[in-house]
Amino acid sequence: MANLVADTQVSGYSVKVPKSPKGAYFSVINFFSKSPLGVWGLLLLLSFPSFSQNPKAKELYAQSIKLFGERKASEAIPFMEQAIKLDPTYSDAYIKLGQLHEFTKQFEPALNAYRAAIRIQPDSPASGAAYQALSNTLLRLGRYSEAIPYLEKYQTQFAPQSAQGKRVARQLETARFGLEATQHPQAVDPKPLSAVLQTTPSQYFPVLTADEQTLVFTALKPEGDEDLMTATFNGETWTPPVSLASNINTPENEGTASLSADGRTLVFTACQGRKGYGSCDLYVSHKTGSDWSNPENLGPAVNTHFYESQPALSADGRQLYFVSDRPGGKGRRDIWRSELGSDGNWAEPLNLGEPINTPANEASPFLHANGQSLFFASEGHIGLGGYDLFIADHSASGWSAPTNLGYPINTAEDQASLFVAANGTRAYYSFEEQKDGVSQKSRLYTFDLPESLRDRIRPVSFLKGTVADAKTKKPLAATVELIDLKTNLVVSRVEADAQTGHYTAVLPSGGEYALYVSVPGYLFKSLSFDFTQKTKGEGLSLSVPLEPVVGGSSANETLSNLFFEYGRYDLADKSLTELNRLAVFMQTNPAVTIEISGHTDDKGDAAANLTLSQKRAQAVVAYLTKAGIQPGRIKAVGYGKTRPLVPNTSDENRRLNRRIEWRVM
Repeated sequence: MANLVADTQVSGYSVKVPKSPKGAYFSVINFFSKSPLGVWGLLLLLSFPSFSQNPKAKELYAQSIKLFGERKASEAIPFMEQAIKLDPTYSDAYIKLGQLHEFTKQFEPALNAYRAAIRIQPDSPASGAAYQALSNTLLRLGRYSEAIPYLEKYQTQFAPQSAQGKRVARQLETARFGLEATQHPQAVDPKPLSAVLQTTPSQYFPVLTADEQTLVFTALKPEGDEDLMTATFNGETWTPPVSLASNINTPENEGTASLSADGRTLVFTACQGRKGYGSCDLYVSHKTGSDWSNPENLGPAVNTHFYESQPALSADGRQLYFVSDRPGGKGRRDIWRSELGSDGNWAEPLNLGEPINTPANEASPFLHANGQSLFFASEGHIGLGGYDLFIADHSASGWSAPTNLGYPINTAEDQASLFVAANGTRAYYSFEEQKDGVSQKSRLYTFDLPESLRDRIRPVSFLKGTVADAKTKKPLAATVELIDLKTNLVVSRVEADAQTGHYTAVLPSGGEYALYVSVPGYLFKSLSFDFTQKTKGEGLSLSVPLEPVVGGSSANETLSNLFFEYGRYDLADKSLTELNRLAVFMQTNPAVTIEISGHTDDKGDAAANLTLSQKRAQAVVAYLTKAGIQPGRIKAVGYGKTRPLVPNTSDENRRLNRRIEWRVM
C-alpha cells in the first residue's frame, strides 16, 4: 500500500495541494516526493559531483542533470547514456543513470546501472552511493536474496557503531527477515470484496460492525475528494455504496474512520475545511435511527496543533487509539490512547510506549473487538520493508512484543491497515494494484486468517436485538452492560438506539458474564453467558421486552446470575453482581415491593424441593436486607417444582426450571 501511510493528509491518495502564489499545484518537493527515490535521494541526484576525464562526457552529464531539474527525466536518460558511452569508467554517470531509471519506474535498467558502477570500483568508498541505491531498490522490490551480498559488502565500509553502519545493519536484518518470510509464506488467499463497491477510482481503510453487516470505507473520487462511504451486506452480496451522510462528507477530505461494534459511533479524520486545532483533527458523530449527528471535534485533550489521525475505537466506543506526532512520544508518529470519561469527555491521551512505539513511525492502529489484540502498521519494527502490519496483545503485565503478520500479508510494499472480524476468522484490507511499478487503484479485499493468527486472536461473540416496552412495543433507549462475574467489573456498556431500540453488545469468550438491560422505570433484564469453554465467536439475536415498574404488571423476571451449589442454598460469590444490581433497583425505586420466588426441577423429594426453594429465596432476601432494603418491602416464597417454565424432559430444561424469580407486587 504505497503512500497510504506516510502522508500528511488522510491518505496518500489525497491529491489536493495548496496552490503556490504563481498558481502551480505542486512544488518541486511535492513532485519529487512521489518518486521511489524519495525527496533526499532526488536532491542527491541533482547535487552529486561529477568526475570524468572526458570533457564531452561531463558536458552530456550536466545536460542530463539540467533536464531532470526541469522535470524531464525521460529526456535526460539518453544524455546520461551518451556520457557513459564516451567514458565507460564514468561511475558517477552510472549512478545517475540508475537514479533516472528508478525515477521513471524502470527498475531493471536502474539495477543494471548500479551494478555497473560497483563493478568499476567494487572496494572503493566512492561506490558507496551505488551500493546504497542498489540495495535500497532490491529491498523495495522484495528481492531479498539479491540484496544480501551487496549489503554485506557495503557493511564492511563502516564501523559497526557508526550511524551508517547501523543503518546498513538494519537493512541486512530486513533482507534476512524478508527472505525467511517469503520462503515460509502464510496460507492466505485474498479475494476482492465485491465489484459492487468499486464505484470510485480507489477504496481503502475498511471498517465493519461486529456482525459484519455494515461496511464503512474511504473512497477517492475522480476529482480528488475523499469521502466516507457505506454499504450493507444483505446475506448474499453488498449493496451499492452510498455517501455515509451529507453532514459528514464535504467538498474537502474526510477519511480513515473507525466504528464502534454497533455501528452507531463514528470517529473520523478531517484535515481541511473544519474548525480544528491542527493540521488534521479527529471528529465524532453518533447515529440515531438512520441519521448521523453533526460531527464534533473531539476537543483539546485529543486534538492538538500537531497531527492527529487514523482513529481506532474499542467495541463499546469508550477507548480511542490514534496516531499523533505530538511531543512526548517515542518517535515521529506514535500510537496514543484515550478513554471516554463518565462525564462524556475524553481523557488526556497516553502514549502506548514500548514495545509498540519505536523511534520511527507507527500508523493505522486497529483494536480487535476482544479489546486485547492490537493490529498496527510500523516502519520501526523489523519487517519486509517500509510499513508492515503487526499484532500485539494486552494483558495485566502490559503489551506483548509485536509480531509481524508475515508474508504475503506483508510485502516489500507499505501495508496500510487491517480490520479483523469479531469472530477472528476473516480480515479486510485494501490492496493497491500496480502497473510497471506505478500505483493504479486501490480495492477492498478480504481473506480468511491463517490458523497461526486465528490461534493468536481471542474471538468474541455478539448479541444484538431490540429493546422495547413489553406492553406498548415502543422502542426503548436502554443501557446494555456486560459484567465479568469473576471481577464484578463492567466489561462494556452500550446504549440501544433511542428511535429503533436496536443494540449490539460484544460478548467475550473465555469467562462467565452477566448482561443487564435496563431503563429507568422498568424492571431490568438479567442474562447469563458462560463462555469458559467457548473458543469460537458467533452471533446471537435476542429481543428484550422490558416490563414497566408501574401499571399493574405481574410479570416475573428471572435472576439469571444467582448461583448455588447443587442441593444447597448458600449463594456463591459470583452471585454478588446480581444481588447488588437488585439492591440498587430497590434503592432507586423506594415505593416498590417485590416477591422473590424460588423454583426447582422435578428431581428428588417434593417436600425437600419446596424447602430448598424457600431457603434459596430467603437467602436473597437476607442479602437485600443486609444491604439496607427494608424487610417489609421483600417477600420470599418457595414454590419447589410446582411452577416449571418448561417440561422437565431434559437436563437443559431442568436447568431452566432451577431458578430464582422476582416480580413487583
